[in-house]
Amino acid sequence: MPAEPLSQKEIEDRLRELPGWALEGDRITRRYRFPSHFAAAGLTIHVAQIQEELNHHSDLTLGYNTVSLSVNTHDAGGAITENDLELAARVEAIASGHGAA
Repeated sequence: MPAEPLSQKEIEDRLRELPGWALEGDRITRRYRFPSHFAAAGLTIHVAQIQEELNHHSDLTLGYNTVSLSVNTHDAGGAITENDLELAARVEAIASGHGAA
């Protein structure tokens, strides 16, 4: 059963709990900055593991000392769902452990 799209208010309320995450069009996004490329790469691997556990994947981009995520739910017609916010919360919980600023 596909995930249900969240209302604009639900998305805005939940994003208040996720500093740095923003609504951009039909996706939620976040960019993290790191002290080194190696630290950024470490977060990327950890995020990939979380995505596999949740069976929910974002667009994940590794830069020199940055990691960017952009996510929505394809099964919900590209809308934002609870799955997207759960992924964002899980990433937010581990990012500082990798040195994210």
